[in-house]
Amino acid sequence: MTIAGRVRPLDDLTLKLLLDWLEHRRKRWPNTANLHLLINNQTATKTSRASNHWISAPMRGQTATLERLRVDRHLEEAIIQGPDPLHLAEVFGLDEKTAMRYADSARALLEQAAELQHR
Repeated sequence: MTIAGRVRPLDDLTLKLLLDWLEHRRKRWPNTANLHLLINNQTATKTSRASNHWISAPMRGQTATLERLRVDRHLEEAIIQGPDPLHLAEVFGLDEKTAMRYADSARALLEQAAELQHR
């Protein structure tokens, strides 16, 4: 997926969910002029984005909040691809300090897993 000129790799599950959403969106609002990925009944007839409340409200009270999902995705990428802050900054558009924190956390998790394996 390309966002603001940056290519962002997607895992298989995310790709499937995204394609399913786009198909649903095409069927539900076939004539919308709204270019935003996430639209709803109120924004389908406009060009504005859906509100933060609309996007986050269904997640309230859930164990898996949007913030936790975002953090988990960053850490998963750092663990799978290696704790490289440059890669994380490029893939997620993170600033260097944030990318380094994720890389450090992933490195610590990988070291911890290796220690547990050797016991």
